[in-house]
Amino acid sequence: MTQYSSAAQKQTRTIECRLNRETAEALHRRTPAADVARAWVRAAQRNGADGVKFLGADPDVFAAAIDEVNRLGMGSAYHHAQLAVTQQHALRSAELGLRSIEHWYGIPEAMFEDRRVQSYPSDYNYNDEQDRFGQAGRLWQQTAAPGSPIWKETIAKLVKLDVTLNPTMVIYEASRDLQRAQRLEWHAEYSMPYMLKSWEANPRVHGSFFFDWTSEDEIAWRRNYQLWMRFLNDFKNAGGRVGVGADSGFILNTYGFGYIREFELLLEAGFHPLEVLRAATLNGAQLLRMDRDIGTIAVGKKADLVLVQENPVRNFKVLYGTGHRIVDRKTGKSESSVGIRYTIKDGVVYDAKQLLQQVRDLVAAKKKPT
Repeated sequence: MTQYSSAAQKQTRTIECRLNRETAEALHRRTPAADVARAWVRAAQRNGADGVKFLGADPDVFAAAIDEVNRLGMGSAYHHAQLAVTQQHALRSAELGLRSIEHWYGIPEAMFEDRRVQSYPSDYNYNDEQDRFGQAGRLWQQTAAPGSPIWKETIAKLVKLDVTLNPTMVIYEASRDLQRAQRLEWHAEYSMPYMLKSWEANPRVHGSFFFDWTSEDEIAWRRNYQLWMRFLNDFKNAGGRVGVGADSGFILNTYGFGYIREFELLLEAGFHPLEVLRAATLNGAQLLRMDRDIGTIAVGKKADLVLVQENPVRNFKVLYGTGHRIVDRKTGKSESSVGIRYTIKDGVVYDAKQLLQQVRDLVAAKKKPT
């Protein structure tokens, strides 16, 4: 389990060390694991955390922890790690009170019909990143078919439980088209050299797994996306809440650009542009229980806005920092659209073009030889 906090980001490492020490001391006293989990959650809140993100836990430990999280009125999210998902899938977590499911792990496992464990090859090695992500791209093909009774039943239960899905499709997109991801136009001016270095294949770095990425791997991931997107669209159409997130920083996904790409992927999944914008605004605010202050434009709410000269409902590409390339039909000249002109946060106006220039300057400075 890890904690997240809007008010205590700088204290995270200190909090983790303190909590780990408290947990170790409790275990040394042979305190029941469920009690340790509850104590950990209370300690996290005392240290400034307003929510908990789970990565995997014994089902009884998770049940105690999520019960304490909800008792304290904190938020919760869960990345159902593959090492723990066979013990507890996403639907079971939602039934225990989880508020947000991150990525998609744990959802296909809730709909298995002819197995309880994903069909892994006999030489599968979880600690090999290419093995792990290569097989993850074959999971949705092993679960129930779209529109089947268990598919519909799972969606109905998740909607009733009021759990939010945060798919972060963009973070895995390089898996279905590696060459595109490596050559995205914004890498040159907006991706820091240390980021580009960390994205090179490296067995010691999480998510840097493209050692021998084949056409077959990419096709598997494209099929994975087709099924995953169908589930998201069906969930949304059934009344479910879908949020927008990018999980940027990994797998060739640059900060600031992945978020807009997620808009496009939701569009590909079948969302109307207005449904995408709702997912990126009101839905997120509702998940965070902040919809009284943000999420929509209304009297009394905080002025959190972006001002654009083009219509993003027609084309989300105008929201990219690099703008949208167009050709003037009269002159034949190529140019970029204006895109976001101003960003307003809590009523404070920021010049978006100036901010972009500052980022370009930072990247350029890092690229200069020392």
